[in-house]
Amino acid sequence: MNTIAPVRPTELQLSRVRLTTGPAAVPEARSEVKAAIRSWDAPVEEDVAVLLTSELVTNAIRHGTAETVKLAISCSRGHLRVDVHDTSCTLPKLTDAPADAEAGRGLRLVDALSAEWGFYRTPAGKAVYFTLEFLSDRVPGVSGRFPRGLARGDGGS
Repeated sequence: MNTIAPVRPTELQLSRVRLTTGPAAVPEARSEVKAAIRSWDAPVEEDVAVLLTSELVTNAIRHGTAETVKLAISCSRGHLRVDVHDTSCTLPKLTDAPADAEAGRGLRLVDALSAEWGFYRTPAGKAVYFTLEFLSDRVPGVSGRFPRGLARGDGGS
């Protein structure tokens, strides 16, 4: 039996958006990510991409000082990547916030749900990013998410 593998975006797809900080920034960022995923037919978990984007944009607004933040969405080589640029020079760090804390758990979500995340300095401040693997790049029946420090193939029972 011959099967044809699904066509996946191999060339770089890119969308950049400047968001005005304020109440509409996070919903606009979510909308832009959804539109990019659908336009590019990127096989990723859309709800996860939207949630993680919300976390990064919220942090950028909370910690930045500019009237705008930049959102860059790219898709290439089996991954969707979202970068959020802000004007803060303070680099993000994972914290152990208690379960009842009102803030401080966003990066834990990003760490747990993304294939990769990180940050880098920019001339205007910094950018924080995450990537999601294409769903078709995962083994059927396996979520593709492993606890940090547990290598693929380790039994871990």
